[in-house]
Parts: sequence; structure tokens; C-alpha cells
Amino acid sequence: MAYVCRKGADMKRIFLLIATNLAVLLVASIVMSILGVNTSTMGGLLVFAAIFGFGGAFISLAISKWMAKKTMGCEVITTPRDSTERWLLDTVARQAQQAGIKMPEVAIYQSPEMNAFATGPSKDNSLVAVSTGLLYGMSQDEVEGVLAHEVSHVANGDMVTLTLIQGVVNTFVIFAARVVAGIINNFVSSNDEEGEGLGMFAYMAVVFVLDMLFGILASIIVAYFSRIREYRADEGAARLAGKHKMIAALERLRQGPESSAMPAQMSAFGINGKRSMAELMMSHPPLEKRIAALQTR
Repeated sequence: MAYVCRKGADMKRIFLLIATNLAVLLVASIVMSILGVNTSTMGGLLVFAAIFGFGGAFISLAISKWMAKKTMGCEVITTPRDSTERWLLDTVARQAQQAGIKMPEVAIYQSPEMNAFATGPSKDNSLVAVSTGLLYGMSQDEVEGVLAHEVSHVANGDMVTLTLIQGVVNTFVIFAARVVAGIINNFVSSNDEEGEGLGMFAYMAVVFVLDMLFGILASIIVAYFSRIREYRADEGAARLAGKHKMIAALERLRQGPESSAMPAQMSAFGINGKRSMAELMMSHPPLEKRIAALQTR
């Protein structure tokens, strides 16, 4: 039964991801049509890249709360059903007031892994969600440290910051891939007796490969800023809840697997990120480094 539920949830995430991407393409196409963008010029190509690069990032940000609730099955707490949920609401409310932000929505999602995440389009329109595995598998002090970390993400404006960074690198990838593909096409054309160049399908294949290669470089850049953001959120949590509580939470996480089953959009703002063979590709620094950074503050 658990397998069937998980499979259904994964299919739902895939469907929502496809629907979101189609919406981005539709909106971007409409904007390009209205603006009369001509991609045959460098200026037009740059506008095209910016529309798709920033458009996708900002649409994802705008629907981030809705997307998180749907994909993770988050149950927003409106009326606490027990003392644990009351404590959870009260703790987030107190930390939000300390951080100077509007009270986020607070939610619980069903998952055995110990994790939590924050999302939302702005500091005053956010969501903090915790897994059942974290809520009932950690002590209150440890959970308080995790909540402070997520509230700090919101207070630091990390969702908007990462969206802007993602928009910039998306624009670079789209623009650079097509410029380089154009150069290759012109080179082939100049050496071809018929001067036909790569042809449409070969050109699109080259663009696809370059998108992938530049995308890897872009991922490294985004991951670098994401790791910096994690250290800042840890420091913010230490101020809101106390350094010992944040360190205790990280120590507790270190006892379990350093991985996440959350989709990338939520995992980037989780307390515990996805593991990678190369630290350059990790959205979160290793837990050992995060603990050491707090201990030396």
C-alpha cells in the first residue's frame, strides 16, 4: 500500500511539473508575440533568453506554495488538534516575530525522513513545513532549531534571491547555447560547398547538447550560492533558537542518511539536502562543515 501511495505521489509530481513547464512556454510565447521579438538578431535572442530564463524562475516562485502543498501532500495547520501541533504553531509564531516577518503558514507532511522546508513568493507570504519523521523523531529543542533555520530562510529572502540567481543562469544557458550553435552552424556553412550549414535537426541537436553542458556549469554556480545561503540560515537559527539547539538538530540529522526524497524545488530549502559525489553540485554543505561553522562562531 505504501508503494502504491508513493508511486501515485510521484506521478502527481511529474504531472504538475509538466503542466508548469507548459504554462511557462505558453506565457513566454505570448509575451514574445506581443513584444515582436526577433531571435535572428543578438538583441532579440537575448530578450528571448531572458523571457524564458526569468519567466520560468518567477512563475515557479509565484506558485511555489501551491506546488509544495500539492506535491508533498502538506496539511496546513489551521486549528491545532493536539499539544504538539499547538507547540509547533506557537514556536513558528514566536520565531517569525523575532525575525520581523509575517507569520508563515505551518504545515505537516507525511514522510519517515527527518526533514523540513520553507517556500513562498515573499517574506510575508511563506510556508514552513515539517515531516512527521522530524516532528516525532526529534526532541523539541532539535525541532526548534530546525524551525528557526527555515524561518531564517524566509527572513533572509532566500527564495527570491535564489530565483534571481536561477533566472540569470537560465538566461546565460539559453543565450550562450544558441550563440555557440550559431557560430558552429556558420563555420560548417562556410566550409560546405552548398552552404546549407547544419540543417534544422542537427542545429537543434547541437543546441540541446550545449544546453546540457552549460546547464551543468549553471548548476555548480547555483549550488555555490545555495551552500552560502545554508550557512546564513544556520547562523540565523542560532540567533533565534540558540546555537546549542541548532547544533543538536544538525547532530541528530548526521545520525541518519544525509539525503532527501523531496523534489529539487523544495529540497533546496530543506534542512537536509540531497547527497552528491561532488560537493560542487551539493545544494547543502556537509553536515560536519555546518556544525563546525556554528561551533567556531
